[in-house]
Amino acid sequence: MTVMEQTSNRSLLAQQERRESNARSYPRRIPIAIEEAEGIFVTDVEGKRYYDCLAGAGTLALGHNHPVVIEAMEQVIRDKRPLHTLDLTTPVKEEFVNEIFSSLPEPLKDRAKIQFCGPTGGDAIEAALKLVKTATGRSSILTFHGGYHGSTHGTMAISGNLGPKERVQGLIPDVHFLPYPYTYRCPFGFEGEEGHEISSQYIENLLDDPESGILPPAAMILEVVQGEGGSVPAPIEWLKEMRRITKERGIPLIIDEIQTGIGRTGKFFAFEHAGIVPDVVVLSKAIGGSLPLSVVIYEESLDQWGPGAHIGTFRGNQMAMAAGTATLQYIKENNLSEHADRMGDKLQAELKDLQAGYKEIGDVRGRGLMLGVEMVDPAKTQAPNGSYPAAPELASKIQRECFDRGLILEVGGRHGAVVRILPPLIITEQQVDEVAVILKDAITAVLGQR
Repeated sequence: MTVMEQTSNRSLLAQQERRESNARSYPRRIPIAIEEAEGIFVTDVEGKRYYDCLAGAGTLALGHNHPVVIEAMEQVIRDKRPLHTLDLTTPVKEEFVNEIFSSLPEPLKDRAKIQFCGPTGGDAIEAALKLVKTATGRSSILTFHGGYHGSTHGTMAISGNLGPKERVQGLIPDVHFLPYPYTYRCPFGFEGEEGHEISSQYIENLLDDPESGILPPAAMILEVVQGEGGSVPAPIEWLKEMRRITKERGIPLIIDEIQTGIGRTGKFFAFEHAGIVPDVVVLSKAIGGSLPLSVVIYEESLDQWGPGAHIGTFRGNQMAMAAGTATLQYIKENNLSEHADRMGDKLQAELKDLQAGYKEIGDVRGRGLMLGVEMVDPAKTQAPNGSYPAAPELASKIQRECFDRGLILEVGGRHGAVVRILPPLIITEQQVDEVAVILKDAITAVLGQR
């Protein structure tokens, strides 16, 4: 029997289970075999259509098979462009660099260098770590509780998630985790603004304390909105303080924009919400227009490494660069960053209205179209700052109920208790309403069963 003759989700998923590694993850929570995809919709092999609010974990900024992306790919083939060039340049590559550089804020725009990396965001984070260590001659890396930067040895070492680390020995040393201002679950136990102010004071004191045990760092790395950490947005004032603290002490600031970048949070780059300019920006996911691509953009004074200091066979993916250029241009021309901001506000408002009727919805948060709904157990003991313990079983049930109703979402965050929403930036107002109805009905159905 050919694959095409196996027309059920169950048969293809069973075959996948037999042949793919035990490390596969999404099919365990989203049991689907996709046949077709267009815009915000995917259709499985049995003909059922779903709203895709996972969108390749944020990769599909324009949704599936957007016409401008398809045209860019086809043009590369029609023009007999090279598909693979290592780091040799081409007109396609130079156009992509022009488009990215034109998007950068001052003064980085005029002092930027770019490094093309292997196709994953994790490889670009590895490159960024090597860059700052080479430029500063230091080894310490400051990172944050709840951060996620990849699944390689180096990126696991600077990520907060303990699960993947438990059976992997020998991660990179000299990594120091700092408290991220998670308002709902403040690590210091406070409510409101006080938590992020104490976080800033703690970090500044640590860096100035000659007995802190931490040598002068090679860099600080952070996400403006923690994605895998549970769609947790950093307060604007805290971001400004991190930039001030690092700049005054000559510590390069790396901002991981792999999931937050290219319009996702309502600004082209998420750090623009705070009006700051980092020393290093790491980009992947949406910049390839749905194809694998990753880059590091950084201040030229850090360009201290030699030829071959970071390489990768597939750093010359020409079709991804063409698709990426088309995607970047479309986002700018159609003001999709602003659209994402409006649609995100609309969806948040719908969910906050629902939250008012259910204590099990502990928090609704995010920026733009990067949202999270944290499920909690109000029957358990409340923390001093008012938060309740996580309820991962509720989040999983809601995710599955949404799937059964035709909506694909993911769960994440602490204990897997956050329902995450990452639709394409092209989602319409009507589609936001439709997604909100499914999500609200699913939450009501699950909570009504308790």
